[in-house]
Amino acid sequence: MITIYHLGASQSDRVVWLMEELGLPYQLEVFERNEQGLTPEAYRALHPVATAPVIRDGDLVLCESAAIVEYIINRHGGGRLGVTADQHNYADYLYWSAFAASYQSSLLMHVALNAVTASNERVDHLRVFNDDRVRRYQEHLNARLGEYPYLAGVEFSGADILNVFNLVYWPKSGGAKVDHFDNVAAYIKRIEERPAYQKAMAIAWPEN
Repeated sequence: MITIYHLGASQSDRVVWLMEELGLPYQLEVFERNEQGLTPEAYRALHPVATAPVIRDGDLVLCESAAIVEYIINRHGGGRLGVTADQHNYADYLYWSAFAASYQSSLLMHVALNAVTASNERVDHLRVFNDDRVRRYQEHLNARLGEYPYLAGVEFSGADILNVFNLVYWPKSGGAKVDHFDNVAAYIKRIEERPAYQKAMAIAWPEN
């Protein structure tokens, strides 16, 4: 059975969600961040990097969301929620799965720059550069979701599981908001109506 090491206020909720979507059994071990928002020593002992999420499957300890999602889909999920190389939307699945990490890096920069009170040429340049990138990411997402109900196409997939955290968590945590993008807002509503999503969020974010 897969063990999910769930760190509070982190992306490890997406692994809980994936397991619920696939109907797979799992064990959840919950860790809380310290007063500085850092991972506790017990969590850091799990993996050399120990960013959330981390899972254990037998002797294997695996980190990184995209790797974990693909591993579970193909090793335990019988390929469900994945897209294979012979399917017409394979490139879309790969692209939108990778998109999540790129978009999140700009959201993190957005939060960091908003916390900087100093104004100088370099900071102002970075803020303009990053705001433009965030805007282009969001417009791209909105356009895609105006064409298809889900990111990889007509069916819900692991690419959606990888991206939703950025659209739900970060706007509540100082990141750029997306509710003014109609297609993205409708997409979030579709996701939030999924029973597996509702169950996973009740488990991973019981305070929300």
